[in-house]
Amino acid sequence: MKTRCQWACKNEAEQIYHDKEWGVPVYDDQTLFELLILEGAQAGLSWSTILAKRENYRKALDNFDINKIAAYQEDKIAALLSNAGIVRNKLKINSVVTNAKAFILVQQEFGSFSKFIWEFVDGKPIQNKWTKREDVPAKTELSDKISKALKKRGFKFIGSTICYAFMQAVGMVNDHVVDCFRYEEVSKGSSDNIYL
Repeated sequence: MKTRCQWACKNEAEQIYHDKEWGVPVYDDQTLFELLILEGAQAGLSWSTILAKRENYRKALDNFDINKIAAYQEDKIAALLSNAGIVRNKLKINSVVTNAKAFILVQQEFGSFSKFIWEFVDGKPIQNKWTKREDVPAKTELSDKISKALKKRGFKFIGSTICYAFMQAVGMVNDHVVDCFRYEEVSKGSSDNIYL
């Protein structure tokens, strides 16, 4: 039996996500955008709910094609609002388009969103050493700082807690607890993750 982070033991989808993706550094802009949108969609909901809808989001949002999403018009937004496969929250759906536009502006200024976001941790993941789940913070001073920077650039649904969850997801921080089998693998940069 593998010891996993406690949050990832509810169902197989969570286990797979935990074992393959969570905490592994992501430098690909499209994947960063996908996770930014999914973390925003999670606000007030469980990650398990969003994970179950991930494929629906990919279909509904043109596989998270940033340029296509930035060009969405009212008819497309109306179609998304009637799509039962995703979270049908008007503010969240509108934020997807807003965030795509803001994302593109960051890409234009910095060359890539990845370059911009990874600068906050000097290009390398923060290696935490939590012994139990209760020690893992919901947000930090750094996530406060990143949240403010993104909001200033026009991003929505990117409060500090969402921002920290995003940092965990894309490997800016390694928040696997130390007795989790993935802790060492992630801290050494070893993974069979498709996004590396």
